[in-house]
Amino acid sequence: MAELSTIARPYAEALFAAATADQSAAGALDQWLGIVAEMAAVAGNAEVRRVVGDPNLGAERVYDLLRGLIKSPLPAAAENFLRLVVDNGRVAVLPEVARQFRAMKNAAEGRADCLIESALPLSDAQVQDLLWGLSRKFGLKLIPEVKVDPELIGGVRVSVGDHVLDDTIKTRLAQMHAALTA
Repeated sequence: MAELSTIARPYAEALFAAATADQSAAGALDQWLGIVAEMAAVAGNAEVRRVVGDPNLGAERVYDLLRGLIKSPLPAAAENFLRLVVDNGRVAVLPEVARQFRAMKNAAEGRADCLIESALPLSDAQVQDLLWGLSRKFGLKLIPEVKVDPELIGGVRVSVGDHVLDDTIKTRLAQMHAALTA
């Protein structure tokens, strides 16, 4: 996976530079994020990956196929970006480009995505309390995504970027097992 992120990085950086230079409308970065996410969704579709992987299909036909599947109107810079990705045979990296683009946008805005996993559903007040403490710890405004995973047995696991705070019973049991069998 490291290779994919390495390949995607220059594309994401170039796209982010184009998006930040776009002053055509308020919230241009949000519009670009939507466009990039749609490109990634199309490129991530299994059937599209299969068709795009056909060596007999030329770059122009691949571009036409992808452009036809993307419903949003694309600015000229996005059209050029898509053409570049297709010409370089890098359609498969579009989902990773979208992930990196979102991370760059969040960093520019002092924000970060936050995945909160718990064994039981959390109330809005519990989520807000958790976010308040985590925002202070990381110094960022966090964008939460809350998931329920009964396999955790109890507790909470939080992922912010590369940081994972795991206070679940499942992890504690695994640690106890490792300590007892060592």
